[in-house]
Amino acid sequence: MSRCLYCFTPYAFPLSWESLFNLHTDNGLCEECSEKLEEINGDICEMCGRPFSLFPEQYRQENTCNDCVRWESDIVWTGILAGNRSLYVYNPFMQEMLSKYKYRGDAELAKVFYNTARKMYKKEFQKHILVPIPLSEERHLERGFNQSLLIAEGMGPVHNVLIRTSHEQKQSKKNRAERMNMENKPFEAVEDVSGKKVLLIDDVYTTGSTIRQAAKTLRDAGASSVSSLTLAR
Repeated sequence: MSRCLYCFTPYAFPLSWESLFNLHTDNGLCEECSEKLEEINGDICEMCGRPFSLFPEQYRQENTCNDCVRWESDIVWTGILAGNRSLYVYNPFMQEMLSKYKYRGDAELAKVFYNTARKMYKKEFQKHILVPIPLSEERHLERGFNQSLLIAEGMGPVHNVLIRTSHEQKQSKKNRAERMNMENKPFEAVEDVSGKKVLLIDDVYTTGSTIRQAAKTLRDAGASSVSSLTLAR
């Protein structure tokens, strides 16, 4: 008998062929909580991984969403990010889970995502080194841990090649022009990444700004390509 990492309800695996041969992977959630997580599948933006089923047809151009078309049409940002893949839809349950994880200090919730993140890593990014998005010193002291680092550590060996050079301001408080501005570079590469393929790890892909700024720092430091994997989109 286990206890759900989110709601703390005791649960056990139902008897099945998968459980009999130890093929069932436990994500630490009871069945009710597990069903509230929406994995991203089907038709997605080939750049950012956004599920096309969740927004109108007019907001896409062939296999790319309009947001990514705008990013790639900017001379500063074109080709910087090879692509993003996200594991889950940012629905109300995921929003509340990440709030509990990041802001209320429930670091154990990182374990919920390990199995799915490892599968995605092995499937699409196995030749990439894992680089978590760093927190500023102020934010790290505030939270007590880096949520992206914990996810990365559950996937494989971690390379802490980035540091924050400034305190983060929430992306929701910036307009698009401010998000795309690189005058105040928020990251610095502190290790050699020349010729390496990098997979950035973060919790949520919202505007793509944080991911792209980190990617540009790594590309400027010599990385051959930079992709990203986030928990939610």
